[in-house]
Amino acid sequence: MKISPEFYAQDVLDAAPALLGKILCHKLSDGTVLRGRICETEAYRGTEDTACHASRGKTPRNAVMFQPGGASYVYLCYGMHELFNVVVGDEDDPQAVLIRGVEGAIGPGRATKKMQITRAQNGLDMRSSDVLWIEDDGFVPAETLLGTRVGIGSASEEDQAKLWRWYYSA
Repeated sequence: MKISPEFYAQDVLDAAPALLGKILCHKLSDGTVLRGRICETEAYRGTEDTACHASRGKTPRNAVMFQPGGASYVYLCYGMHELFNVVVGDEDDPQAVLIRGVEGAIGPGRATKKMQITRAQNGLDMRSSDVLWIEDDGFVPAETLLGTRVGIGSASEEDQAKLWRWYYSA
C-alpha cells in the first residue's frame, strides 16, 4: 500500500528514519514495476544545513526541494551518478531525504541505478504518481543504526558531525 500523502509533510529528521524498510517503486515504460526496500537514508535540512543543496538558496538545480513534500529530487553527482531524494516538509522549506541504499544496492548511485531512476523522474509528485512511489508493507527493521553523512566534506564541521544517516543491515 502506498504511504499516505501526509507522510511527506513531516520534518526530514522524522521522515528519514521512517523511510527505512519502506519499498521504493518505479514503474518502467514497459509496465514492469521495480521494487527496492530502502535500507539507508540521509537527511538534508534546508538553508541552515551547509551540506544541503538549498543552503545557498534556490537555483534551477535544487528548485524541486522548495516544492511541498512528496516531490522527487533527482540530480547528477560528479557528472556520472544520478542520485534520488524524497522531498519532505512544507513548501519553501527545502528538506530532502537522500535514498542511500536499497537492499542489494548499497550506495546512492547504485540504488538509483538498480531502480532505473534518472533525472527524467525529477519533480514527480510521489503522492499521486503512478510512475514513482513508496509503499509500506509493515516491515520494520530489527535494529536501526546511526552515522554521520557521507561525502559532505565541504559542509561545516558541525554539520559533518551530525548523526543524520540511518541504516540497517540488509
